[in-house]
Amino acid sequence: MIGKLTGTLAERNPPQVVVDCHGVGYEVDVPMSTFYNLPHTGERVSLLTHFVVREDAQILYGFGTHQERAAFRQLIKISGIGPRMALGVLSGLSVGELAQIVTLQDAGRLVKIPGIGKKTAERLLLELKGKLGADIALPAHAATDAQADILQALVALGYSDKEASAALKALPKDASVSDGIKLALRALAK
Repeated sequence: MIGKLTGTLAERNPPQVVVDCHGVGYEVDVPMSTFYNLPHTGERVSLLTHFVVREDAQILYGFGTHQERAAFRQLIKISGIGPRMALGVLSGLSVGELAQIVTLQDAGRLVKIPGIGKKTAERLLLELKGKLGADIALPAHAATDAQADILQALVALGYSDKEASAALKALPKDASVSDGIKLALRALAK
């Protein structure tokens, strides 16, 4: 029903914002990824929205990009994942990271998000397989299986995707998995 809101950002109270559209203030719940990219209060803002009508409430969810809204819509189709949990997933992970997790079937990273247990993470991965991860595969610099394994190992050790990707770029292309991990850890330790 309401697909997009454009107006003045009136209030910012995480995870909710108020967008003033010609004198009418719309309360919009946004993921933290969108919240951090919003302009200052009083500036013009444009949000893509998803309108949810329940028996006891009518709630607007807002997103900064089409990809975020599409991922949100895919998430809420899954049994046991409501709009609040979908918002939590998108607050904890970017759409690219979520797609990578789905591609790699990495439930371990999903259970770190509050409210998602092992069974929910596995169901989420099963339902999203082929819908989200297929079109956004591993980053281009993780071209080989060995490089993908090195990247996954570094992320499992607690490094961010950005740090792991930067370390991966510095490695020789023909490095084995074990040698690549050792070299990447040395580079990250500096």
